[in-house]
Formats: sequence, C-alpha cells, structure tokens
Amino acid sequence: MAPILELIKKNAVPVNVMRSAAMGSLPISVDETLEVLVYLTNNSLFGQDARMTLARWDAQSAMDVLGKETTAPDVLLYFWQEQNRRPGLMPTLIENPAIPENLLMELAGDGSREIVNMLLTSARARALPSVVEALSANEYVTPAEAEALRSSIAKSVEPEAAPQELADGGETSPEVEAAHKAFEQEHASEIAAEEGKPFELVKDEETPSEATAAGAEEAAPVADVVPQEQATAAPSAAALDEFEVEEQKRLTILQRVSKLNVGQRIKLGFIGSREERAILIRDTARLVQNAVLSSPKVTDAEVESFAGSKNLQENVFREIARQRRFVKLYPVVRNLVNNPKCPLDISLTLIKTLMVYDLKSLRHNKNVPDTIRKVAAKLYTEKATRGGKN
Repeated sequence: MAPILELIKKNAVPVNVMRSAAMGSLPISVDETLEVLVYLTNNSLFGQDARMTLARWDAQSAMDVLGKETTAPDVLLYFWQEQNRRPGLMPTLIENPAIPENLLMELAGDGSREIVNMLLTSARARALPSVVEALSANEYVTPAEAEALRSSIAKSVEPEAAPQELADGGETSPEVEAAHKAFEQEHASEIAAEEGKPFELVKDEETPSEATAAGAEEAAPVADVVPQEQATAAPSAAALDEFEVEEQKRLTILQRVSKLNVGQRIKLGFIGSREERAILIRDTARLVQNAVLSSPKVTDAEVESFAGSKNLQENVFREIARQRRFVKLYPVVRNLVNNPKCPLDISLTLIKTLMVYDLKSLRHNKNVPDTIRKVAAKLYTEKATRGGKN
C-alpha cells in the first residue's frame, strides 16, 4: 500500500493534499497514484474528481500498471467493472494472471461482441477450458466460432494411454505408487473388512418404460449384455465397426474387473486407464470409488464428468466436494449443483460460488430440488443487482 494512502485512510492528510490526490497530481509513482485514486472514488467529497481523473488517465500509462501481476487488486477490479471499462485496457486486463479465472468466465458468458472478439484473440482465455466453454455459450458467438471453441476444448484433453494389465504390478510413476501406498495404509482395516465384497456396478438410471426390459439384462453375465444402441440404432457400417470395437473393449474390461478383489480394484483405481476409472467409479464399493478420486492420474475433465453423472452413488459426490483440488474447478462445482443426485447440503454450500449466468439458468432447472431453484433465484437477484460481483 502506498504510504500516502495509509495517511489518507487515517484522515491524516490536509484538504489541499486530498484535492491534489483526487486530481492525480501528487509527486508519487503511477502505481501509487492509481491506487490512491481508486480508493478516493468512494470518498464523499473527492469521489467525483477521482473518477473523472481515472476516466481521463492516459491509456498507455494505465496499461503499464494494469499489466503487472503485482498491481493492487482494487485497481485491477476498478477498471474491470463494467461501469469503468475502457475497451483499450481490457485486453491487458484479460491477459493479467492476477484477474481470477471466475471473472474471465463471467465475462466470457455475458460479454458483448466487442468483448467476445477480445477473448477470441486472447492467448490466456483460449488456454482456459472453463473460459472457452463459457465463451462458446455466449449469445454473440457465431455457430462456427462455438464449434471451433468446442473442438479446442476436446483437443486440450490429452489422450489416455491404452489400458494396461490389471493389478499386474506393472510400471507406474513414483507419485502414483506413493499415493496408492498411502491410501492402503490409511484404509488398511476397511480394505480388510471389505476384501470379499464382489464387484458390482451402480445401476443406470432408467425411465419407467425401460425398467421392465432392463430387468432381464441385470441377471445376465456382463459378456452377454447387448448394448441398447446396437439393438435399436442403424448406423453406417464404418460407425458400427468403430462402436463394436469400443463396446467390446468396455465389455472386456468389465469382465476382467469383475474377477478382481477389493484390494486389486483399489490398485487399479490408482494405476488404471481412463476407461478403467470410468468403470471403477461406478463400483458399489465405497473404497474403490475413493481410490479413483485419490489417484494422481484422474484428470479434471474426468472429475467434471463424474460431478455431472446421475448414475453414481452419493459417496462420489461427497468425496469430490471434500477434495479442495476438485472444488477449485468451476465446471465441477457447477455440475455438482446442477446434478439432482448431489446431496442437498453440498449443493447449498457450493451454490454460493456460482456465476450470475449459471444462477440465471439454474432458477429454471426442474431436475434439481425446489430449494436449490429458490436459492438460485435469490442469489441471482442479489448478484445481478451488484453488477455481477461475487
């Protein structure tokens, strides 16, 4: 904090110095001057002068300050607010790492076409999947631009290695091995107690019309289950071949996983592939679910998918919400709150962090409890009134 600002806050500055400060004419650095001016915008006597001085401030001089990650947050946020925005300064602010990702997401979702153009050309914005996703839903983004943005999100997810042999003691990274050993030590007694528990998948949610037909399939061995898509769809030969390959791979993994005991499934949760984790997260054994979410190999995209799934047990959602590295990911939080299977106490805690545009749509989401819709409507009104601030 600038020394002069400390004195101003203590009312230890003469009126003539305050007036000079509001005019930006004190003999201090530009960084300190802008910090003082932003503080004075809320002063009853000199606020108007300070706001006018900031509005007239030289653009290049302002960019030099706004481009620094060490600039006072109050200064960055002042120029970021819609009522104080200057188009020439926004590209610099967008690229500054000190501007939180959630503010970029909100800007991407609600920004004007001019803002959209800035974000489309921003290296930082295009590198953040959550911002790209919000931008693709902006009403001013063209269908072609939205498609390109969605494609860039897909390409940003690194392909997973081919499935490895299950519980074969194969090569793993030191980080994964250490995490696995720590998990086993922490839950040794629980693992021993559940060692004989057989593999069982959480059942898919069914519509009433599907329930009867599904009953016969539930009793059949995994290898004998014919995917519904194969029975009802008529894709091209090429598409069918690709689907059959993927489906056979999934069934093969299911068959192999079904032969593993709890300890081996826990190990696979740490060392396995994306496909294996997608199956193990639906294991009814709570420890196996937790192992998947404790693995250093699990990606943000996977957890985002888990958070939005309606075919997982309550424990999965509680474990996701318990881990700080997951709730720091905005898409994960948004998916949890919008998921009707997420426990109400978790949704009510996380809903406070949602952006205005997500609260706006959540008000009308008939899949979530009425309590969530009412809280979303209340928070939306409050945040919209404050100009979108958190």
